[in-house]
Amino acid sequence: MKICVLASGSKGNCTYIEENGVKILFDIGKNTKYIKEKLLEIGVDAKDIDYIVISHLHDDHISALPTFIRRYKTTVCLSQKMFYELDSIKEYPNILIYEDEMNFNGIHIDAIRSSHDSPDSRNFIITYEDKSVVYLTDTGYINRKYFRKLQNRNIYLFESNHDIEMLNNGPYPKWLKQRVLGDYGHLSNNASSVYLAKLIGDHTKKIILMHLSDTNNTEKLALKTIKDTFKEYEINFKDIKCAKQDEVSEVMVL
Repeated sequence: MKICVLASGSKGNCTYIEENGVKILFDIGKNTKYIKEKLLEIGVDAKDIDYIVISHLHDDHISALPTFIRRYKTTVCLSQKMFYELDSIKEYPNILIYEDEMNFNGIHIDAIRSSHDSPDSRNFIITYEDKSVVYLTDTGYINRKYFRKLQNRNIYLFESNHDIEMLNNGPYPKWLKQRVLGDYGHLSNNASSVYLAKLIGDHTKKIILMHLSDTNNTEKLALKTIKDTFKEYEINFKDIKCAKQDEVSEVMVL
């Protein structure tokens, strides 16, 4: 399995996963030109993308969708509630409606519900044989009923959106601070690190911290928080990096 984060942040999100001949984009923020160029950097032609899996309908996760599908006719995967909310694709022929799971040539995708202020927002667990990736972003908290499914996966692409002190002392208006901090907002560095301390296991190889806020976070703070938390939990795990807004991550191979 090949995994590469093409963009992650408030200006656009897109992650590439490939396995068994199937090429998938998880979310499609930014713009088509950016995505095409970043795919080429990792040796992939945009026309060869088989599926676009949508986690939710906020613009930073779907902004490139109309142009991309007009150009490449890629199959779009989204829930029924998302489909009814997204007027721009009502007449598009290549739609796959998912409920709680998808299967593509041996790739199994669990579409678990997240807690975010967007209709039917989802996170994903992607598995192929004994390989597994968690794609978890844009959620105010994680429901405990999903813990077992999320535990001891190989790679975690995991939201670490904000530092609470930076957010509270920063320029956002009060209502926006409350939204980000609330149950339908985003995971803080603190929450993310505690969740990960409870989820990672012997099979975990890498953690990529996702969706860092430009205004209310820094890579240094996000990494320090998780390292300090892991130390408290007596976890010795070193391979942790931060995804960037305008640069591709390393290509991870399972």
